[in-house]
Amino acid sequence: QVQLVESGGGLVQAGGSVKLACTGSGRIFEVDAMGWFRQAPGKEHDFVATISRNGFRTEYADSVKGRFTISRDPAKHSVYLEMNDLKPEDSGNYYCAARKHGPWSRPTDGTSYDYWGQGTQVTVSS
Repeated sequence: QVQLVESGGGLVQAGGSVKLACTGSGRIFEVDAMGWFRQAPGKEHDFVATISRNGFRTEYADSVKGRFTISRDPAKHSVYLEMNDLKPEDSGNYYCAARKHGPWSRPTDGTSYDYWGQGTQVTVSS
């Protein structure tokens, strides 16, 4: 099993910035891609960003391109999401996800991820 713990959420004003972190433990050697998803009240998990094990491949949701940056530190078993120019519609519970080794396919599909964190809340006030 792999355990994922997120941190860094909070309350921020529109236009502000927040950086989320997610650290993995356990059978972390099994992990390939790591990503972030968010869930607003009453809505489905939405894909936000993902990054390959070596960091060479990334994918972003159209709504966050140019504002969010995903990065990874393999030595610390961590993945980060730097969020800039935040908007109220970015509010939600942000979940870190990881999946086992495999081809870079369906990286934006939450069902392709094997492990999930508990989430960290980000609230953007207008």
